Amino acid sequence: MPSQPSKTLDTFPNPSQKRDFQIHIEVPEFTCLCPLTGQPDFAVLIIDYIPDQLCVELKSLKLYTWSFRNEGAFHEAVTNQIVDDIVGAIAPRFLRLTAKWYVRGGIFTNVVVEHRQPGWEPLPAVNLQQFDTGSNTRG
Repeated sequence: MPSQPSKTLDTFPNPSQKRDFQIHIEVPEFTCLCPLTGQPDFAVLIIDYIPDQLCVELKSLKLYTWSFRNEGAFHEAVTNQIVDDIVGAIAPRFLRLTAKWYVRGGIFTNVVVEHRQPGWEPLPAVNLQQFDTGSNTRG
């Protein structure tokens, strides 16, 4: 195969280091193994982060998430490990990983892990007026 799973997370310089901006990534096909049964567990990973000096390169993130496919891990442990690895690679100002695990035995599990850079505070939210789709067209 031309690509192989990898634990390496490649990075690139943040193109706008003076500004807080959000990067939203969805990984809809995350797979690892249940450490008790060896059966596959599936999740959607939702990664939201505000970069500092570096951003994570997406192909390496894909190969990184693929590397868990044959590893046994509890949902809570693997979610925290992914956050630790991303934080270790890019040291973001803020990162939130939401792991939405598919049903197993009639139970859905969501694990949410956050990281904040010491001293970083988000800017206050700006509430803008909402407009209905097509509100400025005549019909």
